Amino acid sequence: MTTTDKTFFLHHYEASPYAQKIRAMFGLTGHRWGSVLSPPYPPRPNVDPLAGGYRRIPVAQLGADIFCDTALIAAEVAEFTGHQELAPRVSEPEALALVDRAEGTVFFAAITSVPPLKLLGTLLLRNGPFSTLKFVRDRAGMMKGSSVKPPQGEDAARLFDEFLADLDSHLAARDVLDGDQPSYADFCAYHPLWLALSVGGGKTLRQYANVCGWYDRMEALGQGEREEKSPEDAFNEAARFDPRELPTDVAGDEALGTEVTIAPADYGKVGVTGRLVAASADRFVLLRETERFGAVHVHFPREGYALS
Repeated sequence: MTTTDKTFFLHHYEASPYAQKIRAMFGLTGHRWGSVLSPPYPPRPNVDPLAGGYRRIPVAQLGADIFCDTALIAAEVAEFTGHQELAPRVSEPEALALVDRAEGTVFFAAITSVPPLKLLGTLLLRNGPFSTLKFVRDRAGMMKGSSVKPPQGEDAARLFDEFLADLDSHLAARDVLDGDQPSYADFCAYHPLWLALSVGGGKTLRQYANVCGWYDRMEALGQGEREEKSPEDAFNEAARFDPRELPTDVAGDEALGTEVTIAPADYGKVGVTGRLVAASADRFVLLRETERFGAVHVHFPREGYALS
C-alpha cells in the first residue's frame, strides 16, 4: 500500500492555534484529511496510545507513523499533497526574521497581551468553569521548568504591536511573506494572529491595512476537505499499516538502536520513550512496540528537541 492509500489524520482541538496553522495548509491544498478531535489538555485517549504520551498538540498520523511538532507536520503535509512550498524553509532573510518572532515571543504575546480578566472571560464562555480551571492549571504546569519566559502586560502588548507594524511594512508591496505565493512563512505568521483574535486580543490589527488584507486572504483558504473521524478510525489505521521505510540518510548518533527518551527542549518537557531507529538530518524516529497496533514509529524534529 502507498501513502495515497492512507488517510492523513490530524489529532487536534478547535481552539489550538498550532492546529489552525496545519488546518489552513490543507485549506491551501484543498486535500482531504481526517479530523480527530482531542481534549485540550491531557490525558488525550485519542492520541496517547499512538504517540506515547507526547504532551503537545496537534499530532499528525499516516498509518503507523506519528509526527510531532508542526514544523515536521508541515514537511509531511508538503510531501503528502505535493505542495513543496509548505515545507519548513524560508528563503528571504526579512521573512525568516518575522517567522522567528512569530513562533517565539509574539506567539506568547498574543495571549499575555490580553488583559487577564478579558482572557478569563473568553475561556469561561468557551469552556465553562470546570474545563477552564483544568485548562489554566494544565498550561501553568506545562511552563514549569521552561526555558521560555513569556513577555507580560505592557511589554507583551508592545512586542505584539511592533510585530504587526513590521509585518505591515513587509506586506506593503507584496501579497505574501516569502516568494510569490503563500508558503510556510505565511502560516507561521498567521496562527499567532489567529490566536490573538480568538481570545479577544489583536484589537490593533485594524490599524494595519496590509496585515488585514493578508489575514483575510489567509482566512479565506478555509480548511480543505475535512472529514470528522473517530479515535477508533485512527487506531484501526495504525493497526492496518506497518511503519514506512526509515530515512536513508544518517546524521550519526551513538544512541541508534538503544532505548532513549525524546522531549521538547523549551517547554512542555514530557518525554516519549522508545528505541531510536533513525537519526537523519532533520528528524529522530522512535520505535514503540504496542500490543494493539504492533510497531509504531514516532517522528520528532531534531531542532528544538533533546534526546536522553
